[in-house]
Amino acid sequence: MSPTPAQDPAGLNLSWVVRVRWFVWAAQGLLLLWATFGLDLRLHAAPLSGLVALGFGSNAAIAVWQRQRGRATENVLLGVMLLDVLLHTAVFFLSGGPFNPFTALYLVNVALGTLVLSRARQWAQLLASMAGFGSLFVLERLAPASLELPNHAQLMRLHLAGMLVAFAVSAAFIVTFMDRMVVSLRRREAELAAARAQMARSEKLAALTTLAAGAAHELATPLSTIALVSKELGRALDSQSAPRAWRDDAALVREQVQRCRDILQRMSASSGELAAEGFSRVTVGEWVSLSLADVRDAARVRRPAHEDLAVLGPKVALAQALSSLLRNGLQAAKTSVTLGARAEAGRLLLEVKDDGPGLPPDVLARLGEPFFTTRPPGQGMGLGVFLARTLAQQLGGSLDYESTPSGTTARLALPLAEEQRT
Repeated sequence: MSPTPAQDPAGLNLSWVVRVRWFVWAAQGLLLLWATFGLDLRLHAAPLSGLVALGFGSNAAIAVWQRQRGRATENVLLGVMLLDVLLHTAVFFLSGGPFNPFTALYLVNVALGTLVLSRARQWAQLLASMAGFGSLFVLERLAPASLELPNHAQLMRLHLAGMLVAFAVSAAFIVTFMDRMVVSLRRREAELAAARAQMARSEKLAALTTLAAGAAHELATPLSTIALVSKELGRALDSQSAPRAWRDDAALVREQVQRCRDILQRMSASSGELAAEGFSRVTVGEWVSLSLADVRDAARVRRPAHEDLAVLGPKVALAQALSSLLRNGLQAAKTSVTLGARAEAGRLLLEVKDDGPGLPPDVLARLGEPFFTTRPPGQGMGLGVFLARTLAQQLGGSLDYESTPSGTTARLALPLAEEQRT
């Protein structure tokens, strides 16, 4: 698996440098053709053609190397830029020296280095570019007369005619590719932010799992004792023909103790289910049946039409997630809750729609926050939507809500089973 841009920023930067080099060397080649045939300058065609070919060939080699290796480093980026400084200096020396208007291309590498290199390497690349440009003034004087470089009259024609072109090309390179580079870097930052958010959600889930496991362990013994004592108390009250209200109170204690047990068990199972339970193929029909078994007023739920659609996931965790959504819908519904299921773009869209009054925007924005609930105290923990959304995201899906004055729809999207994807 190849690394993502967030995992390999140097590789992303190298990809952009390779793209810039294609255009830069194409511009160099076109400039030399124009100078030779358009301005009738006598240039050393063979070595210049070889240098341009070396620029294209090195770029192709870098692209192949990156595809095969998959990762890059800043040292590789710096090496590529220093190679360009060397090749450009040789081309400029043979085609006008400091009079060559395309010496402005040094600025392209300087600008790119500012974006993709660390501070020390930026300065190294800048100093190399300055040295390359400055060497043109020295090399021109040291060149032997037999080399037959273009004379100053010819170079002035090249310089004046090419200044506008060189400026336009350099400016276009800098603006276009720096803009694209910045967009790519911003996209990478967004990916990192999403990864951090996902990590934060996972940490919350882990904290809930630890909390639930600890609570279940610590409260199991006292709850069992209370259940046993309340049961014996109820028997004693029955044998003594105690007032009905006393016996009802004892029964209420047993009922509330069992409710506490169920809550702890549901917290522990829901928060840790995905990590412990194996994956299996679950059809919508089976999923809905398992979910309805844990829901009161199940008769008010209208089952979906396409129950043959299937997903791959932890069966119990999926059932608990849908049960939470159904309970929320039934609480808000005036008459019934409608379940819809359909396939769309390789995903199963399972919708839980109620006919209630809808949710205000401030409540809708907070749905899914741990321990946020609209139910009265004692009737909900505020974990159902959070755990359902966490499960959906870990399975590669999502959970979204849409609310209008005529009702609220919870839309659960999960990847379809492999054989049902089109």
